[in-house]
Amino acid sequence: MIVFSHANSYSASTYRQLFKGWQAAGHEVAAVEHFGHDAQFPVDRRWRGMTQQLTALIDSLPQAGLWLVGHSMGGYLSLLAAGQRPERVRGIVLLDSPIVYGWKSGLIGVVKAVGQMPRVSPAAVAVKRRDHWRDLGEVHSHFAAKSMFARWHPEVLKDYIHLGTEQDPADGSGAARRLKFRPEIEAEIYSTVPHRLVSYLRLHPPGGPVAFIAGTRSREVRQVGLAATHRVTQGRISWMEGSHLFPFERPEDTVSEVLDWMRRLDAVVAGRS
Repeated sequence: MIVFSHANSYSASTYRQLFKGWQAAGHEVAAVEHFGHDAQFPVDRRWRGMTQQLTALIDSLPQAGLWLVGHSMGGYLSLLAAGQRPERVRGIVLLDSPIVYGWKSGLIGVVKAVGQMPRVSPAAVAVKRRDHWRDLGEVHSHFAAKSMFARWHPEVLKDYIHLGTEQDPADGSGAARRLKFRPEIEAEIYSTVPHRLVSYLRLHPPGGPVAFIAGTRSREVRQVGLAATHRVTQGRISWMEGSHLFPFERPEDTVSEVLDWMRRLDAVVAGRS
């Protein structure tokens, strides 16, 4: 079984095309629809609440040997949860979740300590994000006109428009839509991103081998670098043409690349036994 964790600001249902591909290959898929929105598992400075939300999902599954697959934020949560439940993990595949380490990690720690993350991180953009529209047609027009979304696979964009939005509770007509993933929570997640993941993994090994798929045009990979990721994955890194959001741009290729890494990670485990 694949336990999938989404990127910040994108509900799990936005990845429906990936889920369909993995299910067609014979894998069940389980996912938290959107992290950070359940009062029982709040966003906090070290993402403990969201990690607990993921471990609660893992604990609810009867299957042994789970594959943890996560995109961006979801990759970090997969590593954090794997450190808490290593005995349940068969392997981990990170989708453009580069691991921060060294002076960049220290800088983030300082910025968090002085309360400036909301100003210098993507949180500043998130809080200004438009999240209300008159109807689904206006939602489509809004996103289809943006270059970032124009690169998405049409079916993924359709899923985001229909499943990533919900009826606006403040509108009496029933037609108005708003983002399902609330911008204020998106901003809070960006402001609290963990910066000591390498140290955490030393104390809490993830239990299974780790692989990483990077977007060739990922700004996040360029900014963070892959030195720490190379160490955590022991060099198990591959590249996918596309941006940080390549799972939305190339869902079929992403499905295939993840399945290939699952086969290769199984071989790593078999070689250890």
